[in-house]
Amino acid sequence: MPRTLATTLLIIAVSIPFPIMAQDGSPITVQANMARVLRINAPAATVIVGNPGVADVTIQDPQTLVLTGKSYGQTNLIILDAMGEPIADTLVEVTQLQAGVMTVYQGLNRTSLSCAPVCQPVVMMGDDANFSGQALASAQLVQSAAN
Repeated sequence: MPRTLATTLLIIAVSIPFPIMAQDGSPITVQANMARVLRINAPAATVIVGNPGVADVTIQDPQTLVLTGKSYGQTNLIILDAMGEPIADTLVEVTQLQAGVMTVYQGLNRTSLSCAPVCQPVVMMGDDANFSGQALASAQLVQSAAN
């Protein structure tokens, strides 16, 4: 009987999925416009992001996910196995890169520059819409020329 109980407990322990979040319940952090690799202990079949405008997740392989910060803020991440059972349900916090970023105010208009070491426009949440539109159009032009 004790051997059967030990075997049953071992099977249950092995089948319990391990969450990807920290043991203290703190959120997974990633910087805006950056990616982070997440490794999980059970194969993922489905990933759900509460607010896809804040973060995006792709399945690289069943136990490797790529988390990309899209915009400053918090959202949640739910990972399901092939049976639809939850593997993880955790918070994701997307932070803004602060090192090397300079903010310029012209009246009420705000623009951001990444200075590493030469200052170049970078789009940040809260920047002036005209500035952001011009910066994005310029980036798209460069990207289309590269293709």
